[in-house]
Amino acid sequence: MPEAKRTPDPRNRIVSGRAFDEDARIEASVRPSNFGDYIGQDRVKENLQIAVEAARARGEALDHVLLYGPPGLGKTTLAQILANEMGSAIKISSGPLLEKKGDLTAVLTSLDPRDFFFLDEIHRLQPALEEILYPAMEDFRVDLIIGQGPGARVHPYQLNRFTLIGATTRAGLIMAPLRSRFGIVHRLEFYTPDDLEKIVTRSAQILGITIDKDGAAEIARRSRGTPRVANRLLRRVRDYAEVRAKGHITVGVARDSLAMLGVDEYGLDDIDRNLMLTIIQKYSGGPVGLNTIAASLSEEEDAIEEIYEPYLMQLGLLDRTQRGRVATALAYKHFGFDEPRRQHGLF
Repeated sequence: MPEAKRTPDPRNRIVSGRAFDEDARIEASVRPSNFGDYIGQDRVKENLQIAVEAARARGEALDHVLLYGPPGLGKTTLAQILANEMGSAIKISSGPLLEKKGDLTAVLTSLDPRDFFFLDEIHRLQPALEEILYPAMEDFRVDLIIGQGPGARVHPYQLNRFTLIGATTRAGLIMAPLRSRFGIVHRLEFYTPDDLEKIVTRSAQILGITIDKDGAAEIARRSRGTPRVANRLLRRVRDYAEVRAKGHITVGVARDSLAMLGVDEYGLDDIDRNLMLTIIQKYSGGPVGLNTIAASLSEEEDAIEEIYEPYLMQLGLLDRTQRGRVATALAYKHFGFDEPRRQHGLF
């Protein structure tokens, strides 16, 4: 099955198909292919290494794996590394792309022993298709319906032992029966600036970009704890350096370039600022509902909840409460506003 087409991240808006293909090619070139090249997520990596070594020693398929966390942290990369380390093939799809039972059944029946099936956005898989995964994951079996009408009969088809890797940004939306069938479950956390600096330096070497240590640190510091963002910013700073700094990235070049891109010292861009200013200025700091914020910004609720909010909460600028989103005292300070007095625990 061909590799699934991923919905472009709103932070990576493109101007042409050619530009997207070029960015995809560069992204693939800097993507690590084994645990030795993979930087960060040390706890997750160590646990997965042990699981892989044990499965290889037994000559068995790796247990099913669920990876969850904000977008851009390396879930797809880890899936491909697991397949490489096991010496197995991997087929890739996503929940929204699988519309019919036949689509999922065709993939499962085509898997060879110890193959990997990576299912991105697994929380968006249709319930009817999710039920197919239950016996497939547990008993390595799918039930094929042969014939039509009263004469139709169910024929159990034995699958080869495979590994399903599910990836999601919304682990809470995965039904308990499906989640319980994953033997290995890990959450990916935002990366530290030190790890991101190593990633930026490694990517620069692969792409032939000359960069100072301080320049790499500056890009890393503004990368929202996300390798995908770090590599994207590196490419944009490279463009700026080639035009205005003879191709060499220093800390000054990085700062000037990122300022031109509208990325501040916290890594916040125009969308982040608009979101926070909407809460602070239009809705008196909150609480305000997600649907109201989405309507005010003309953004999708899913994009706000999955892409923007996790990092804003990580920075301590935004709180989620039962009544809605609330700007914190730190947010008022960061954006230069006086914090209103709290009454009964609310603004």
